[in-house]
Amino acid sequence: MKYAVISDIHANLEALLSVLSDIDALRPGFVVCLGDIVGYGADPNACVDIIRERNIPSVMGNHDAAAAGVTEPCNFNPAAREAALWTRNELTEENADFLAALPDSIETEHFLAVHGAISDPDKYILDYGDAEPEFYLMGRHRLCFFGHTHVPARHKSLSGPERFLVNPGSVGQPRDGNPRAAFLIYDTDTGIEFRRAEYDIASAQEKIIESGLDKRLAERLSRGW
Repeated sequence: MKYAVISDIHANLEALLSVLSDIDALRPGFVVCLGDIVGYGADPNACVDIIRERNIPSVMGNHDAAAAGVTEPCNFNPAAREAALWTRNELTEENADFLAALPDSIETEHFLAVHGAISDPDKYILDYGDAEPEFYLMGRHRLCFFGHTHVPARHKSLSGPERFLVNPGSVGQPRDGNPRAAFLIYDTDTGIEFRRAEYDIASAQEKIIESGLDKRLAERLSRGW
């Protein structure tokens, strides 16, 4: 079985379309999204529409929750809070309802999928110290995919059963110094392949600025940080 795993699209339509084009060429059996379909970027409805039209299973990210009114962006930085509230006003009722109904986790035969961490969807797994307690929450699963940090990562348990926590990185706002859109392919026979896709960064930046959002959200796309 072959899966594509995407995360943290953040309303970046150009990045999402580029990644999906690559995914279509690779022909996985399933695509799974780890949340934060919206937030930061200028195309929230278009990105949610694509996830809905393609029937891509997704978990709820913290930006999805804030944009849908499930939570308030009280702990967001000012630019993120502004973008979340702007997105809330932009979303169609159907798309807001879709985001509000997303689950906190997805289980397949081969892996568990969450947004931040198994213990807390808002928790950042940045290093092994953050990952270590999560291994004990994986139940029957040896593999868990997570997002939220925007940084591709792979953490392996150092004691007990062999388990892995893996982050595909961000489609729409990478933060590892590489501005190309990130995703991964998981083949149950051959393992995990981290991949990157080129996209039209300038167009995504122009839309953010034209929308009146914080221009720093646009500038960081070209830095990948």
